Amino acid sequence: MRVLLLGASGRTGRWLLDELAARGHEVAVVVRSPAGSRIPADLEIHHGDVRDLAVLATALASVREGRPLDAVVSALGPRPGATTLHRDLAVRLVAMMPTAGIRRFIGISGAGVDVVGDQKSLRDRAVSALAQRFGGAVVRDKQQEYEVWSASDLDWTLVRPPRLTEDRPDPHDAGQRIGVPLGAEHRRVDDEVEHHAHRSPRRTSISRVAVARFVVDELERPRYVRAAPLVAARRPARHRRDRLTRSASSPG
Repeated sequence: MRVLLLGASGRTGRWLLDELAARGHEVAVVVRSPAGSRIPADLEIHHGDVRDLAVLATALASVREGRPLDAVVSALGPRPGATTLHRDLAVRLVAMMPTAGIRRFIGISGAGVDVVGDQKSLRDRAVSALAQRFGGAVVRDKQQEYEVWSASDLDWTLVRPPRLTEDRPDPHDAGQRIGVPLGAEHRRVDDEVEHHAHRSPRRTSISRVAVARFVVDELERPRYVRAAPLVAARRPARHRRDRLTRSASSPG
């Protein structure tokens, strides 16, 4: 696919860029400041701010060898002073993507966002209430972003992770993923990420790299179109095996 990635130089965006490239997708990016962004020079790079309508329109209209963009993926995080960044960007994308012939959008939201139909645990309901009360403009911006997308007729997905960690993947895992068929890749992502459209995962954190893998998996094999799945890290398989082993060896 040809994908426009927003927020590619951020802490999650870098993993998304790597994951998209590793799976053979063609990526275009919008970068505010080329210096220090660590974006490969051979990518299609649009310089400027995503809030600039001209920059955004040019990026969305990108065509390479007769191929327009297939999707927009956003890993944009909060910015100081930009208290309505995500809501405003959603409004602009909803208006501009159809003109560019693009229907698919995947963005990274947050577990504090509430969605109609949610069956969050008591723990997560309390966390959401606290976030909405004390999280200020950042939380309101994310909630309003969801409301804009949910009112549109585009094929959107907003991934809702809890606390993001900087955990790195197993170095052996990356090597094993080269040339892995899509179906196997899909199962591998499910092995490390617990996800549901409305129910709370059991854990309260997830690594940025796992979120990136889930987002690209959703791009390739969509299961949550017009939905906002809650995601979190699964308990590592070795921990599950250890627990089962202890249970089997317990007397009685």
